[in-house]
Amino acid sequence: MTTSTLTRTRAFLNRETTGGVLVLIGAIIGLALANAPSGPAFRALSQTVLGPASIGLDLTVSQWAQDGLLAIFFFTIGLELISEIRVGSLHDPRKAAVPILAACGGVAVPAIIYTAVIVASSSTQYLHGWAIPTATDIAFSLAVLVIAGRGLPSGLRIFLLTMAVVDDLIGILIIAIFYSHGLNLLALLAAGAAVAVFAILVRRRKMRWWLLIPVALIAWWCMHASGVHATIAGVALGLVAPAVRREGETVSRATRLGQLVGPLSNAIALPVFALFAAGVPISLTGSGGDGGLFTHPLVWAVTAALVIGKPVGILLTSAALTRWTALRLPDAVGTRDLLPVGLLCGIGFTVSMLIAGLSFRDGVAIDEARAAILVGSLISAVLGGLLLHHDSRIARGPDMNEDGVPDQDVRPL
Repeated sequence: MTTSTLTRTRAFLNRETTGGVLVLIGAIIGLALANAPSGPAFRALSQTVLGPASIGLDLTVSQWAQDGLLAIFFFTIGLELISEIRVGSLHDPRKAAVPILAACGGVAVPAIIYTAVIVASSSTQYLHGWAIPTATDIAFSLAVLVIAGRGLPSGLRIFLLTMAVVDDLIGILIIAIFYSHGLNLLALLAAGAAVAVFAILVRRRKMRWWLLIPVALIAWWCMHASGVHATIAGVALGLVAPAVRREGETVSRATRLGQLVGPLSNAIALPVFALFAAGVPISLTGSGGDGGLFTHPLVWAVTAALVIGKPVGILLTSAALTRWTALRLPDAVGTRDLLPVGLLCGIGFTVSMLIAGLSFRDGVAIDEARAAILVGSLISAVLGGLLLHHDSRIARGPDMNEDGVPDQDVRPL
């Protein structure tokens, strides 16, 4: 393969739309395999254990995709976030604060709606699952955004990205506080030390991959051993990369790392993760055979919390902040954008599926919760995608965030 062909291939795989399409293809294949006659074989494959048990890495194929491959994607997310914080649209704290606080509203309101539905249906045995609809799946939500929102400003992506990362961090914190059976502080400190070493190495005059990769793997392993979701190591490693270009450099270290790791994330990590994350069997008659999937209060609670709670929480929080404080939305992001982006935050897979498995001992309840996550996520994705497509065809004003200054960052998705 010639150098020019490799360059074109890398550029193609680095495109947002390429990653988005591959994620959706992986999800469709996974859902189809799980609900076809091949379902038992697919589930057996996903539950096949690989890895050395002596160091706690005897994980199933599905866990390797969720904890291992997805950490690569989270690394690219960390790289992009630090670039936006240092030199991009989140450089102004007044604008960075809105998506962060909106994410908090997008966690609280779904939890309240879930609890209200469960209590109203007298199904209090499911109250322990209140945290299921609090998290957002970054990979799937971004995939829908870049496909359905073509032509919209890139500030929307950063807004969604920031909220989704905060959502997942809150979700991980909830797991650590309410669902964990013990946190290994020594392993967590070791992970922090490895991230610190990575930060030093990535700032040296010359980046040495034979040092960076082993240190990154050690950080991931220690994070996994600590009991904290291992993908957080990916975010942490990305956030410590230098985002400001040095003298003599054409691009910053963070940008360079993103260009190198992006194709691996888009072509392998995300599609394989989507394949196993969406590979959940769905039975319209209900897992327990008690009258159907959509008669189960747990299903209604999770679905309503994702489809209604997420956008309502984000809209109310953002509206209150921009109306009654000096905080403003990021450049080129307007109030009209909040509903479709809020709906995309209702797409929950990774952390939501994880919390569902930790919330209940009853296998039927776990299956119902996971089916509800799929249903709620699908509804959120379709509604959000349709609104984004409609929004992309409407003219935008010169000052969408209403901060009194014409929007500067109007780069399209």
